[in-house]
Amino acid sequence: MAFTRVNGIVLHHQVLGRDEGPVLVFINSLGSDFRIWQEVVPAFTERFGVVLYDKRGHGLSDAPPAPYTIDDHTDDLIALLDHLKIDKAAFVGLSVGGMIAQRLAVRSAERVQALTLCCTAAKIGTPELWAERIAAVERGGIEPITDNILQRWFTPLFRETRSDEVAGWRNMLVRTPAHGYTGTCAAIRDADLRPDAGRIAVPTLCVAGDQDGSTPADVVKGTADLIPGAGFALIDGAGHIPCVEKPAVLSNLINRHLQEAGLV
Repeated sequence: MAFTRVNGIVLHHQVLGRDEGPVLVFINSLGSDFRIWQEVVPAFTERFGVVLYDKRGHGLSDAPPAPYTIDDHTDDLIALLDHLKIDKAAFVGLSVGGMIAQRLAVRSAERVQALTLCCTAAKIGTPELWAERIAAVERGGIEPITDNILQRWFTPLFRETRSDEVAGWRNMLVRTPAHGYTGTCAAIRDADLRPDAGRIAVPTLCVAGDQDGSTPADVVKGTADLIPGAGFALIDGAGHIPCVEKPAVLSNLINRHLQEAGLV
C-alpha cells in the first residue's frame, strides 16, 4: 500500500501483479474503499498490473471539504495514473466509480483500452434524491441511513446467511467521513453523462445485479444502449456490490470482456 499526494490531496493506493504488460484499474463505489475488490483481484494479478485506490473522501485517502464533482474525481485518477507512469489501462468502475470511468473515457480517450461498468449509469438518481441523502447525513451522519443502503447493496439471502460479513461492510460504510460521503453524493447529483455517452469509443461491458436497489438492471441497460457497441450482462442473485456478493461471476465477466478486447 502507498500514499501519494496528487491535486493537493493524499490518495491511498495499491499496485499488485505484473510490472509489465496490460494494466487494470479498479474504481470503488460510494461509501466503500478498495477492499471491496479483494475477491476479484486475484483472478487478474498473474496477467495484469492491478491498481486499486481509495477515491477522495473515502478509505484512507484525504477527505477535502465537500462538495466534489465527477471531474474532481477524474482529475485525481488522471494524476494518480501520471504518478504511476501508466499511459494506458483498462478500467473497472462500480457505481460512482463507473461514472468516473465514463468521464475518463471521454476526457482522456487515449488512456482507456476497455471499460467494465458495474451497477452504474450515465445518470444515477434525481437531484431530489441526492439532496435528501445529503441532508440526512448532514443532520445525523451516515449511521441512520446505513440499513437502507445495505438493503440496496446486498440481496436478502446474502444479508441473512452472511451476517458477519455484512456487519464488516457496514463498518466500512459508517466509518466513511461524512463530508467525503456527501461530497461524492453531490458529484453524482450534478453529473449527467448521457450527452457524452456516444463518444465512448472503447470496448465496453455494462454489468447489472438482478436485485440491485440503487441502479436497477433497466437503468444499467439504458446506459449500455447509449454507448456504441456496448455489451450488457446480468448477474443473478446480486445486489449493488457484486464484487462482494458474486466475485467469481464478476471476475469471469471481466476476464471474458478483456479477452474480447484483445488485452488477455
